[in-house]
Amino acid sequence: MNQRRSPRAQLLPGSGPLSRVPPAAAFFGVLVLFVAGVLIKGVVGAVLLGLLTLGVLGLLVAAWRVLSPVDRLMRFVVFAAMVAVTFSVLG
Repeated sequence: MNQRRSPRAQLLPGSGPLSRVPPAAAFFGVLVLFVAGVLIKGVVGAVLLGLLTLGVLGLLVAAWRVLSPVDRLMRFVVFAAMVAVTFSVLG
């Protein structure tokens, strides 16, 4: 049958630095970084969004082997959208 994974379960086993970050803190950190990058615009905004984009890419690469093809596609779409938003704030 279709077993659902607990939202609190780790996607990747490990004890790295992100394993100790509460999910709500990670969400609000990403939200603040994204909003700041979009509102500031210019080079500074692009750098903030670029850092966020690199983080998305790092998570995508780290989780690639355990993701289904559909999950890979959706995460790649998010990465591509982040790249587009990053370049859009430069103009």
